Amino acid sequence: MRLYARAYEAAPIPETDNAAVRFLYNTVPGRILLKSITRITVSKLAGSILGSPASRVFIKGFIKRNNINMGEYGDSDAECRDAGVKYKSFNDFFIRQVRDGARPLPDNESDVAAPCDGKLTAYQITADRVFSIKHSKYTIADLLQDRELAGEFSDGACLIFRLTPDDYHRYCYIDNGEILLRKRINGALHTVRPVAFRHYNVFCENSREYTVMQTMNFGKVVQIEVGALFVGRITNHDAGDAKRGAEKGMFQFGGSTIIMLYQKDMVTIDEAIYENTRNNKETIVKMGYRIGEKTI
Repeated sequence: MRLYARAYEAAPIPETDNAAVRFLYNTVPGRILLKSITRITVSKLAGSILGSPASRVFIKGFIKRNNINMGEYGDSDAECRDAGVKYKSFNDFFIRQVRDGARPLPDNESDVAAPCDGKLTAYQITADRVFSIKHSKYTIADLLQDRELAGEFSDGACLIFRLTPDDYHRYCYIDNGEILLRKRINGALHTVRPVAFRHYNVFCENSREYTVMQTMNFGKVVQIEVGALFVGRITNHDAGDAKRGAEKGMFQFGGSTIIMLYQKDMVTIDEAIYENTRNNKETIVKMGYRIGEKTI
């Protein structure tokens, strides 16, 4: 594998979480409460509240707390101060769109691009279709609930993009191609913070949607959107085939994750990203970042 010129920004994978999350996942009373709040009905209720005009009061504090650069979204300083007026609700603000040209894809279509903003970790899928996160084993068959499809990704690559509140919560197609299958899997809505991985097989338990694509440059690819705590809605645009750089969908409020699966020998992911993962670090990327290249 060759090293690319990009100097990636990386950050340690957080081992601690805020007091509320620690209470929910690390105490008996918290885990009893967790059974209720991870249900989709509770997430939908939270979504209704954050979709109301009254929720605009949360916007300015959210921008400040998460150090969000609103210039990427075409907002002036004055518009940021008046964010509660510009946006109809907190959710309207949360799914805001970047200004034109803020998330370009690489000029070379054989370059692998990040489909979203996020904190990226990369894993090799073993011959028996397993990858490991923090000593927990994940099987591709459990993730997709399709053993035959999972078999096509033995010895391939698995990329996990963890979106946090400061990230852009829309995502795109990484290549032109034919849509072979779209599938929704209902489940719980655990947080995607690291504390949850010590107690639950999060990606295989959470509600998720995935799309199987036969792409022009990278063979068969699976893109999986995973919901999380208080993310009751994954909104995908289901019309037509995949078009490189076109918006595929968006997440409503909360942390969330996108998982990309590539088949064996189809892509070469930057070794620096694997190295960061081995060193317990996440690679910070934006939608459109070049993170690898076509192998064949």
